[in-house]
Amino acid sequence: MVERSHSYRTRAVILRRRNYSDADRILTIFTPSFGKRVLIAKGSRKTTSRQAGHLELFNHVSLLVAQARTWDIITESVTVESFLRLRSDLDAISRAAYICELVDAFTAEDDEYEAVWELLLLCLRNLDGGPGREAEADLLLRWFELQLLRLMGFQPELFACLGCGEGLQPVENFLHLNAGGVFCPQCGRTMLGAELVNVSTLKILRHIARNQWEALHGLQLTHTSAMAVESVLQRYLVTILERRLKSTDFIQRLRQAPLERIRVEEPGIRAASRGSSHSPPGSEDSFNEVV
Repeated sequence: MVERSHSYRTRAVILRRRNYSDADRILTIFTPSFGKRVLIAKGSRKTTSRQAGHLELFNHVSLLVAQARTWDIITESVTVESFLRLRSDLDAISRAAYICELVDAFTAEDDEYEAVWELLLLCLRNLDGGPGREAEADLLLRWFELQLLRLMGFQPELFACLGCGEGLQPVENFLHLNAGGVFCPQCGRTMLGAELVNVSTLKILRHIARNQWEALHGLQLTHTSAMAVESVLQRYLVTILERRLKSTDFIQRLRQAPLERIRVEEPGIRAASRGSSHSPPGSEDSFNEVV
């Protein structure tokens, strides 16, 4: 852990914020060296505040922070990356909110998570890359989930049976969310709480888990396969966190409702338009090959 003086500088991403008192905001930030912290930005809600524009949700900022008794105080803030293109698309906003909420849920204050910091920035930069296929943005979320689970020590076992330890074969195996992975047919058949997982779904999960994002660009999945993978990971996250994330409901609302019926409730974030989306057909190869 990095030692602090009476004041310190750090880069940060704004994960969450709430109003406090008449003109202040409480910010939950994520940093490369200090991990997650809760700070106060005094007077940042005033129209005359020079900090207000820098302390928007998702912003990558450079901060000067003074130590204080309850919350450390942000005394200076400068925007490093504002992700403006991300903010012009409501789908991208919803996914950025989901990524930030997951980081907030999995990390503790004052613990260094530099690898998570790099993962967070990589995903925000990709979401900021401009209009793209909705399916690719969803794939980015699945990759982020598996990478975050790995970094935090919760990666599901997808390659060897949790019971006997043998390598999983290209047949219908058994997924057990509470156990944290997959069992072979022999071990999982009689297990209470185990569910069948088909070859295609397990193959895609394995492929996403063992590759970097650059290798997954252009990967096309059928809508059915994408939804099956999402269901597994979403339910696994709920099992670990023992709650459902608020931003998942926001993403579902966007999938089901037209733009004019959606209103962004967080001040300072507005979406100009929402691009069209489609789910391209995908191909399915052998169990141990690239999808």
